[in-house]
Amino acid sequence: MDSILFFLLDILKVPSILVGLIALTGLLLQKKSLPDTIKGTVKTILGFLVLSGGATVLLSSLTPLGGMFEHAFNVQGIIPNNEAVVSMAMEKFGTATALIMAFGMVANIIVARFTRLKFVFLTGHHTFFMACMVAVILVVAGFEGVQLVFTGALTLGLIMGFFPTIAHRYMKKITGSDDVALGHFGTIAYVLSGAIGQLVGKGSKSTEEMNLPKNLSFLRDSSISISLTMMVIYVFLALASGNEYVSQNYSNGQHYVVYAIIQAITFAAGVFVILQGVRLVLAEIVPAFTGFSEKLVPDAKPALDCPIVFPYAPNAVLIGFLASFAGGVVGLAVLGQLNWVLILPGVVPHFFCGATAGVFGNATGGRRGAIIGAFAHGILITFLPVFLLPVLGSLGFANTTFSDADFGGVGIVLGYMAQVFNKDIITAIIVGLFALLVAYNYLAKKPVNNAE
Repeated sequence: MDSILFFLLDILKVPSILVGLIALTGLLLQKKSLPDTIKGTVKTILGFLVLSGGATVLLSSLTPLGGMFEHAFNVQGIIPNNEAVVSMAMEKFGTATALIMAFGMVANIIVARFTRLKFVFLTGHHTFFMACMVAVILVVAGFEGVQLVFTGALTLGLIMGFFPTIAHRYMKKITGSDDVALGHFGTIAYVLSGAIGQLVGKGSKSTEEMNLPKNLSFLRDSSISISLTMMVIYVFLALASGNEYVSQNYSNGQHYVVYAIIQAITFAAGVFVILQGVRLVLAEIVPAFTGFSEKLVPDAKPALDCPIVFPYAPNAVLIGFLASFAGGVVGLAVLGQLNWVLILPGVVPHFFCGATAGVFGNATGGRRGAIIGAFAHGILITFLPVFLLPVLGSLGFANTTFSDADFGGVGIVLGYMAQVFNKDIITAIIVGLFALLVAYNYLAKKPVNNAE
C-alpha cells in the first residue's frame, strides 16, 4: 500500500505529468482526433518540462548567491525552504501527506464544481508541500486515521480553490484575459503587492516602459538587462566573500570573478528558458482545459505555477526579486534588533515569489507598485515563519521551515485553531465552511463574477 501511495504521489507532484493528464482529459472530453489529442498532451508536458528545465538552471545559479551572501555578511539563522522542510517531514508524515494530497485534489474539483471557487489548482509540487504542512499540524493537534485524511483533504481542497480566487482580479489585469489563473501558495503576498500598487502607483509608468538613450537601447531586451544587473550583484558578493571561499565551495578552481560572471548570465538564461516554457504551456493548456471545465467543472479555470506571469512583465521579474530580497534583509535586521529567531533571506523564495509580487505590483501601480509591493512581500515572508515555527511541533526546531506566504498564513491559522479547539470542532468548522460556500452558490440571487 505504501509503495502504491508513493507511486501516485510522485505522479501527482510532478507538474508536467499532472497538467498533461488534465490536458488529455480535456481533449478526450472534447472528442478531439487521436493526432490532436496526442499532440496537445505531449506539447503540454513538453512545455512544463521546458519550464522546469529553466527553473533548474536558475536554481543552480541561485544556490551560490545565497551562500556568498551568508558568508560575506557573516549571518546565520533559519533558511526557509519548502523542499528541505518537506524532505525532513516525509519519514514521519509521508503516508498522511500522500493521502491528504490525493484526496485533496479530488476535494478541489468538488469545491470548484459546487461552489463559486471555480479554480482547479494544477501546481503539483505546491499541493504536495501544502498537504505536508496540513498533515504535520493536524497530527500535532491529535488527528489520526480517517478523520485526519478527511479533514486534511477538505482543508486542502478549500485552500486550492480560495487562493486562486482572491488573486484572479489581478491576474486578469496582468494577462488581459480570463483564461488562466494563478496556482501558487504565495498568494497572500501577491494580493498585498497588487493592493499596494493601487495605493501608491498612480501615474507611475510600467516597468516595461524604458525610455533609454539610443546607445543604451540594448537594455530594452530583458535578457541583457537581467544579465548585466545580476553580474553586478554576483561580482560584488564574490569579491565580498573572497577568492578562497568561492573557489573551495563553488567554482572548482575557476577564477572567482569569472565564475560570478558566468553564474549571472546562467541566471538570465534560466529566466529566458522559463519564459519560453510558459508560452508553450499557455498555447496548449488553455484550449485543452476548455473541455475539462465544460464537462466536469463548468466555468472552471486552470490555476498554474507563478512563472506563468513572468512573460507579461520581464523587467518587473528582476525588479521584484531585488526589492523582495532587500525587504528580506531589512526584515532580518529588525528580527536581530528584537532578538527573535533569525529568518535569513533565501534567494529561491525571494526570486520566484518576489518576482511574482513585482509583476502584480506593476500591473496595478507601475514601477512604484512593483518596487514597494515586492519589498512588502520580502518583509512579510521574513516575519510569517517566525509565527509559524511554534505550531509545527518537533519540525519547528529544524534549521529550515516553509517559505512562501500562504504556508505561513494557513499554518498560523490552522495551528492556533488547534490550540483553541478540539479536533472534532475543527472538523465541524471545515465542513461548515464548505457547506456555507455550497449554500451561497445555490441560494444567492445573482451570480458573482471573478472580480467580485
